[in-house]
Amino acid sequence: MAGLFPVVDVPEFIDSDTEYDKAYKSSVAWDIENGDFVRDGRNRLISCDGLEAYRIWCYKTAQTERFRCQAYSSDIGVEMEDALKEQTNDAVESAIERTITEAIMANPRTETVGDFSFAWNGDSVTCEFYVKGVDWEEFPLAITV
Repeated sequence: MAGLFPVVDVPEFIDSDTEYDKAYKSSVAWDIENGDFVRDGRNRLISCDGLEAYRIWCYKTAQTERFRCQAYSSDIGVEMEDALKEQTNDAVESAIERTITEAIMANPRTETVGDFSFAWNGDSVTCEFYVKGVDWEEFPLAITV
């Protein structure tokens, strides 16, 4: 006689800290200036290497407001709106630095985020910083808020 409750084998989960997760994978190229995918003359999407895909991910993560897009987990994005509500420019800069660092460090391919500099132009601020990926040289990124 079968038991009252079904017996189900629980699948084995992959450890999220595996070497596979730290590999840089190629992706579709993204044009930061135009905010669109890069296409060739026949309108086909162009691919890019793993480092360029990682750079694009870092840039887009720093530009994406957390909890704004339901397709992303709560680990993706920054809390820029909260940062801009701070009372002084120094407090805003500190909050921007914190939220960008936390967002990009969520990726296991990231080793460090730092060397932040800020340039104010009225109510907008341009933030420049450096990101160093695992096994890669550091590279600069800049966003304007």
